[in-house]
Amino acid sequence: MTATLPAVVPTVSAVNVTGSAPHPPSSKSKQTAYRIRAPCATKVNHWFAPVCRRAAPPLWSAALAFAGTAATARIGRDNPVVDIFDEVDEELRADRAQQLLKRYAGLIIAVALLIVGAAAGWQAWRWWQAKQDMAAGERYLAAMALMQSPASAANRQAVIGDFNAIANAAPEGYRTLARLQAAALQAESGEVRGAAALWNDVATDSSADPLLRDLANLLWCQHQIDTGDPALLEARLKALAEPGNVWRPLAQEQLALLDLRQGKTAAAKALLSKLAQDTTAPNGVRGRAAALLARLG
Repeated sequence: MTATLPAVVPTVSAVNVTGSAPHPPSSKSKQTAYRIRAPCATKVNHWFAPVCRRAAPPLWSAALAFAGTAATARIGRDNPVVDIFDEVDEELRADRAQQLLKRYAGLIIAVALLIVGAAAGWQAWRWWQAKQDMAAGERYLAAMALMQSPASAANRQAVIGDFNAIANAAPEGYRTLARLQAAALQAESGEVRGAAALWNDVATDSSADPLLRDLANLLWCQHQIDTGDPALLEARLKALAEPGNVWRPLAQEQLALLDLRQGKTAAAKALLSKLAQDTTAPNGVRGRAAALLARLG
């Protein structure tokens, strides 16, 4: 917006050059004054018009210009236009994902089926294992009931056969228990060699429970204490006589008997004395140790 000065309009006024009252100007004098002043007015307008155009705009016009710029920026933010490059990138990513899916769809399906099949196989194996454990438990209880029946002496070999069958086909826990029961029955029948073989099998079986392995080792030593190799018996019994072993008092008792067998009376009496005073030992073991110590004097 530019500001211009108002055009200078020539006016005609009477000039009083004398002291008398003014006379109204004549038409001829008016025309003469107009011819003199009109060119002056034109010159004034010609000189000042560029200056007015170059003058600084008013404050209200600058405020309007700033408000217009801010409004344009706000409109751009409130109404974003989708960038063509972003749209192209999204389409490329979608196409790439579809290509990968088409390429590896078979592999993904195969992996999913493999996972489902493995889970189903694991559940089936657990079901089968539980079924085998239940069947073995029923057979073991039936053999135990037959062993405790009054006619067990007549059917001893049949009971031993049942325990041997369980030991050959049952899971690990029942297999170990069945071998121990079969060995005990054979020992009662006088078949010490066969019983010792079963106890030795359990004692050297790394898959058996450690507590049952130590028990089998102790039973093997007890039934070999009079005829077995003293060095081998001592090595096995000392391993059982270590602190913290539940079979420690019984192993110490057998070590004392082994010392007496070899003529080591002083060592046997010292061991029996400690065993008789051991409050953690069973009462039966303490009583036998005290009685044997009294007999030795």
